[in-house]
Amino acid sequence: MTVSPELRSIGAPRQASPDLLRSVFRQHAAGVAVVTAHGDRPVGFTATSLTSVAAEPPLISFGVGTASSSWPVVSEAEHIGVHILGEHQRELAGTFARSGADRFGPATRWSVGPEGVPILDGVLAWLVCRVVARVPAGDHRIVIAEAVAGDPDGVGRPLLYHQGRFNALRD
Repeated sequence: MTVSPELRSIGAPRQASPDLLRSVFRQHAAGVAVVTAHGDRPVGFTATSLTSVAAEPPLISFGVGTASSSWPVVSEAEHIGVHILGEHQRELAGTFARSGADRFGPATRWSVGPEGVPILDGVLAWLVCRVVARVPAGDHRIVIAEAVAGDPDGVGRPLLYHQGRFNALRD
């Protein structure tokens, strides 16, 4: 087998570890979403693991850490909100990613949406979904949920997460 000179040589493999996984996924640009739920109080977190699972029925999935402050509410919630953030919402993404932040404080514009789920203002798109499964996956759970309502008509360009930072698309 010959190797094209344009191709970079493959480096020596490293043993699998949490650091290796983080390093590899820093190379993967991902869309930024905020997942919300309501129990005794509204909760939410920034997620880059959002995935469209199926169109029929309309299913999505995302991962959430069981040590997350949001997990106790998400673990019992019948419905969750999924919000696709725009590049103008870096600060909002940071607020929902930061441990101990007042995520639903005065700086966060939101309202109560279908099924009582907190809906963030000014996002590119949102869904309210009914949780259908919570699958154990290491120190996380993969939540699978079916869309029941939403709005895809926000204005702007998507926010991305790459190399440990929130970024905008380049033309």
